[in-house]
Amino acid sequence: MAPTCQRVPFPGMKATPVPDLGTRRGRLYAGTSGFAYPAWAPRFYPPGLRAGSFLGSYAERLSSVELNNTFYQQPSAAKVEAWLAATPASFRFSVKAQRGGSFRAMRSDPEPGMPWLTDPYRAFGERLGTVLFRIPDGVKRDDARLAALLVAWPRDLPLTLEFQDPSWQADATTATLTAAGAAMCATDSPDDPGPPTLRRTGSFLYLRLRRHAYDTTEIARWAARLDPFLAAGDDAYVFFRHDEAGRGPELAMALAGAVDALAVADVTVTGAQPDRSA
Repeated sequence: MAPTCQRVPFPGMKATPVPDLGTRRGRLYAGTSGFAYPAWAPRFYPPGLRAGSFLGSYAERLSSVELNNTFYQQPSAAKVEAWLAATPASFRFSVKAQRGGSFRAMRSDPEPGMPWLTDPYRAFGERLGTVLFRIPDGVKRDDARLAALLVAWPRDLPLTLEFQDPSWQADATTATLTAAGAAMCATDSPDDPGPPTLRRTGSFLYLRLRRHAYDTTEIARWAARLDPFLAAGDDAYVFFRHDEAGRGPELAMALAGAVDALAVADVTVTGAQPDRSA
């Protein structure tokens, strides 16, 4: 049986329940990019834990994961079944679209290859949070190709797009994604001078926190930026980069705790319309 997700921080710290704030508030799905890192023991994983038990241990403390290996190869049905069995029903998967299929979908007619690219993701069922479709740096903005991709994409599979080339950061891109109901990924990169703008173009928010370190003040600021979206009923997926030391999952738990604290304090004015361009 899969474990029940709760906030279990670090050895010696008491577990804290996730507050029940009613159905109107959105949920934060926080985690890391990947989970299969033996070097995370003993800081995050218990010493001696076998690799096959990593995900179950991870899911006891975090509510979502951004799968890395699906970017390199399509997941088998058996692999997806094992991931589902290791995690609770509330746990969500963000699946990186396979890079070869993604590249072809943006370089040519996406329709013929779309079943090959997307059919494996249906095995996740309702546990699929979203598919992360990454458009790499160097692929310049092309409104026609983006429109073709969105038309071909199956409407029943939640889609998030990460644009790594700056040319895509345009009002036209935002409008196109909003019309299609696809999420725009906001990425906080080490090379950027400041944090990205948060825009909800789909039914949820998606944020990748890729800097090498975040201190307590920075975590609190991100929690404050996310809070208006969550208070308005929007779910948010937030993933920290992995590192060899195991700091990433600690940051994800810290963010979840900070968001919970804001929710309990009810700092958002009831009935206020949130600014979704934070």
